[in-house]
Amino acid sequence: MPTVIALDVSLSMRRTVVGSNQGEGSQNEQLTRHHLAIHGIHTLLNYLQSHSKLEFVSLIVFSSLYEIVCPFTRDYDLIRAKLQSIEECDKTCIESALHGVNNVIISEWGTTTACQVILITDGNPGVGLMSLSDSLNSLNFPRDTNPFPLPFTYPGKLILVCLASQSDPSLVSCLPLYQKLVDLAGNQSILLTPEGQLSKSSVVNCFKNLAETNYISFQGYLKCGHLGSRISLSPPPTPYSKKYDFETVTGLTVSKTIELCGFISVADVGSPTAVSRHLILPMLTEKTSSMHGISIDEDSDIEDITDEGKIPSFCVLLHGALKVENMAALCLLNTDWYGFIYSWADTKKKSNLMLTVLEYGTDVVPWLGNFRNLGSIHLSSNNGEVVSFPVRPSEKRSYSQNAPSWIRQVGLQSDIQKILRHARKLPEKTQNFYKELNRLRRAALSLGFIELLEGLALILERECTLLPSNLHVDCAIQMGHVAEMLRKPYSRELKNNITPIRTKFTPGDQ
Repeated sequence: MPTVIALDVSLSMRRTVVGSNQGEGSQNEQLTRHHLAIHGIHTLLNYLQSHSKLEFVSLIVFSSLYEIVCPFTRDYDLIRAKLQSIEECDKTCIESALHGVNNVIISEWGTTTACQVILITDGNPGVGLMSLSDSLNSLNFPRDTNPFPLPFTYPGKLILVCLASQSDPSLVSCLPLYQKLVDLAGNQSILLTPEGQLSKSSVVNCFKNLAETNYISFQGYLKCGHLGSRISLSPPPTPYSKKYDFETVTGLTVSKTIELCGFISVADVGSPTAVSRHLILPMLTEKTSSMHGISIDEDSDIEDITDEGKIPSFCVLLHGALKVENMAALCLLNTDWYGFIYSWADTKKKSNLMLTVLEYGTDVVPWLGNFRNLGSIHLSSNNGEVVSFPVRPSEKRSYSQNAPSWIRQVGLQSDIQKILRHARKLPEKTQNFYKELNRLRRAALSLGFIELLEGLALILERECTLLPSNLHVDCAIQMGHVAEMLRKPYSRELKNNITPIRTKFTPGDQ
């Protein structure tokens, strides 16, 4: 998942580490906390370059303000070069750094992509205004213009690294502040400090443990009948957890063996709700009793094995077939948990094999029906007629009165305008006017949208004052009556309907 490295460049980061010239290189070398942070970032980048080459990383430096030194990139050498030209600034302001992190992540990835934030500081939370203590104390007061940047508005994890000895008195006194910051971030955020005395080796070990814990690659086996291939998924899928009405699913993980169940047209799949999307990368697969790959004997030419263009790969076969036939493969990720594998092109010249992870369950794509009922298209004929998608639900639904759809503003505006059109044609449209009025009123009460009733009353009162002189007098009478009834407790009950007021203009009563 994308990573943002936020590096503290305040003046306190330039403090010399006590005893740093002993066993750390040349005899006259004096390391600062800034130097140790650079060594730690290099350790992290080296690990990503070896084990997670597809991770996007961005570098931000902060003091009282923040600066984006390097936007999201996979060119780790570029980040290393930028680290060499960083200059120190004024005092520490962690809130400013988190605002910068949020801006760069939301502008690049939106609010749905899981990201990791590695914030590196020296354990000095700042003093006075803009300090961490001042920021956390302000949480008790409402903020209208600049809310506190935690918790994240996206699935984010905060890893706070304090480059200070665990026995440092200043760090010990500030640990509750940092812990509160981590608790606000949530989502398994953690606070890390180097073990033992602060030195280059302890910082390197700290970042190595950070990388090994938080950047675990997923390696599994993609299987289709007697064919298969070892694969890795990028980014690694995270455990699935969700609360439903009558059950809770927690810690569900993708199985190490992903089995293809069948193939379906991409047009029929459409765009179902997805949990995450992952790039499928093939790996060298040896032929064993459990894996159907290639045989690697002692006489095999190692150069041929390492040449990817000469290695038969099931992933290449699957990718080409799905791309040519415009199909997607339904795969089983775990018990009652499915996904789709398909060919996706980011450019016109290059396409990749992708995995879309669906919601947990067997009936999560309504137009495909229950996945357990899917089978061969040759077996779906009914009296010579081939059954096609979308699948009709088994239960018979009543569509006599469609519920209003107010997902967008235009839907609500359309319903109100429909009522006003009928109102201008009173008394001929009296029945239609009250039918649409009660329909909108019931929908508003069902959703708890009580403010809509008052708003509609104001609209009707305003319309009464703007009616042309050539309209029937019953228009103003009925709209005034409805505006009055909408404000009464009587209209707040679902079982009650607003009925027309009797006038001498009512059809049939003259």
